Amino acid sequence: MSPSKPPAVELEVRGRTVRVSSPDKIYFPERGLTKLDVVQYFVSVGDGILGALLDRPTTLERWPKGVFEGARLSTRMDSTGDAFYQKRVPQGAPEYVQTARISFPSGRTADEVAPSELAVVAWAANLGTLTFHPWPVLGDDVDSPDQLRIDLDPQPGTDFDDAARVAPHVRELLSEHGLEGTPKTSGGRGIHVFVPIEPRWSFVEARRATIAFGRELERRLPDDVTMKWWKEERGQKIFIDYNQMARDRTIASAYSIRSNPRATVSAPLRWDEVADVHPNDFDVTTMPARFAEVGDLFAALVGHAEPRGSIESLLELAERQELEGESDLPYPPEYPKMPGEPKRVQPSKDRDRPR
Repeated sequence: MSPSKPPAVELEVRGRTVRVSSPDKIYFPERGLTKLDVVQYFVSVGDGILGALLDRPTTLERWPKGVFEGARLSTRMDSTGDAFYQKRVPQGAPEYVQTARISFPSGRTADEVAPSELAVVAWAANLGTLTFHPWPVLGDDVDSPDQLRIDLDPQPGTDFDDAARVAPHVRELLSEHGLEGTPKTSGGRGIHVFVPIEPRWSFVEARRATIAFGRELERRLPDDVTMKWWKEERGQKIFIDYNQMARDRTIASAYSIRSNPRATVSAPLRWDEVADVHPNDFDVTTMPARFAEVGDLFAALVGHAEPRGSIESLLELAERQELEGESDLPYPPEYPKMPGEPKRVQPSKDRDRPR
């Protein structure tokens, strides 16, 4: 006779009752962390995780079987594999789960979860969601980004410390263009800098501004930074992933849990901390105490918070760069061919490229 499942647990989450099924299910074997631990973690950093997601269409990265050795995250938007991305609101969602309709580059649309209260986060965590991927838009205007996101992505041969050395230069360049960003660990080896901007521009314009920013950073730090889209050309540098500002490309939210054995989280930082911390400093067990101590360092990024910056200066920089001969850069492979985009061919396989 098989052992009976432990009974579900009901949590009171700001006036809502959220049911946690199989609360003792192990999600992180090396740490002994259970599903209930995961749900309770999100509740403990409630103002932070809700602020990061509030009213934003959000893709759910679900790990319903937990993070075990050999677990596979499916890149398809369905439930194949041990873990998967869910872009459409799950069937059977409670009535309090709000949605926002977004459109993909293909022209298809989907109604994504747009968290409006903390119970939505707890409900999603019960479904196995570890990482929340919010769009840089709000549900009432899904075509106008209100955040610029700078992704410092260490390439092979580099690590978090290399990204941390580049980060102060990111801050300096943003300041020169009248912008103020907030850094956070990615939860892995990288650093993300989120910048609140006025929702006056399109995704194409926000991406163009990010390209201009990255090119100027690369010009100043040619030995440390690259804007090369093709991995074979990047070298041992920090890649500024400009395509994170393309439509339907998202970055893990602040306070999200990452799918690694340690259960690290994406932790907002003060600028003066960046050089002294390590991603492993912040995990499901340590982040609640830090949050209680420092509060939500990402509060300036909450939707409709003021003040918000302008990207006009970066767009002017882009225009100057283009007059000097720079052109657009490749879009992600799932995109249709975009106006002005260069040939989307890996350089080593481009027969027309001069040898």
